[in-house]
Amino acid sequence: MIILALDCATKTGWAMIKDGSVLESGVQDFGKKRGESNGGMFLRFRKWLEDMVYHYRDFHSGIRLLVYEQAHHRGGAATEICVNMTGRVQEIAAWSQAQVVTYHTATLKKWATGKGRGDKEAMIGAAEARIGRQIGDDNEADAILLGLMAWEEYGARGA
Repeated sequence: MIILALDCATKTGWAMIKDGSVLESGVQDFGKKRGESNGGMFLRFRKWLEDMVYHYRDFHSGIRLLVYEQAHHRGGAATEICVNMTGRVQEIAAWSQAQVVTYHTATLKKWATGKGRGDKEAMIGAAEARIGRQIGDDNEADAILLGLMAWEEYGARGA
């Protein structure tokens, strides 16, 4: 079973987890292009996500779990982007017959750092310590940690 973990935002962190290890991870930038509406950004996100799921369809029975961080909704553009992206994650999960799990930010931070209010540097440090390599940024770190947390909770049972 493969877990695709996502830290959904304009710069979306992602990680593929198999057997408790990171297969791949990175950050995908969905920043709006000149003259582009939010809808265009969401279409690019959906296509990227479909491509990720499709690419892994035959690899060890494909992605069976999509996990994302349940962000704080404080209103404004960031909330609109997050809500729309996570809605697309749920769409793609239904389309690909995968399950969806969300973790609250504080739950993830407590699991990763021992504190529910760990800062970006602490999250990067926790991810680097767990996988033994440098991480690009906090978005990638959050995705890696989400995937490892989900593997710990669901992976061994669903393998």
